[in-house]
Amino acid sequence: MTERSPTDAVVDIDVGGAEARRAVLLEQATIAYNVVEGVIAIMAGFAAGSVALVGFGFDSGIEVAAAAVVLWRLRADIRGGVVDGARQRRALRFVALTFFLLAGYVVVEGVRDLVAGAVPDTSPVGIALTGASIVVMPLLARAKDRAGRAMGSRLVVADAAETTLCAWLSVSTFAGLVAFAVLEWTWIDAVAGFVIAGFAVNEGREAWHGELVCDDHD
Repeated sequence: MTERSPTDAVVDIDVGGAEARRAVLLEQATIAYNVVEGVIAIMAGFAAGSVALVGFGFDSGIEVAAAAVVLWRLRADIRGGVVDGARQRRALRFVALTFFLLAGYVVVEGVRDLVAGAVPDTSPVGIALTGASIVVMPLLARAKDRAGRAMGSRLVVADAAETTLCAWLSVSTFAGLVAFAVLEWTWIDAVAGFVIAGFAVNEGREAWHGELVCDDHD
């Protein structure tokens, strides 16, 4: 007889309380914000010839996909009142794959920018957008982390970690856009992107194994 691992079991968590409803609202807010953010970033990125800004927009799409999966699982769990550990692990692995996808994109585009010596135009729209995301994304991440921990949901905590990563990507993109506008440092965004890629790979690995831990000091 094959033993089931702890993550394969059906486990009880607080899926019917206020924190679960708050988590649903937070995932809906994440989707709405990132749809708007992604559309604006991609349009502004193509207009300015900024690969970093276009990449930032595609990252918003990844965040939408991850949040949609988490929202789907939350609603299913709330209806059933219990969490199927096997399904939660599959959802966590989807979140992990989005981390890896983002890391790969950032590395490839960063190397290409450095080799090609890409010089984009200044983008005031991109600076304003990424500046707003520096404020909004950490607030969403912290709120989702609190809700996920209160529920005992690793899936929500994993998604909060992805939102935190998106916040750091906002910082990187903002710094790159401002540095280019003021100092014409075209390389800074690629270098910062490599650091973020390392963080993404680590978080993705932990999410893949269901071991993601993201606290206020990470």
